[in-house]
Amino acid sequence: MIVKKWIDLNAPLTLEQEAELLDLKNMKDEDIVFDEDCPPTTEAEGKLFQRVSKRRKIAV
Repeated sequence: MIVKKWIDLNAPLTLEQEAELLDLKNMKDEDIVFDEDCPPTTEAEGKLFQRVSKRRKIAV
């Protein structure tokens, strides 16, 4: 399931946002739930993925 949320990037994080980020940081691959709409990707399928956009070099 995909969850979309709008946040104000200029505002400090809420306690709920900090908790969500901590949960994501501590998440392991085993915590991911796959189903028929989103099956796991095999290693061979993973190698077929390509970037949609080219990487840009940013001058510093």
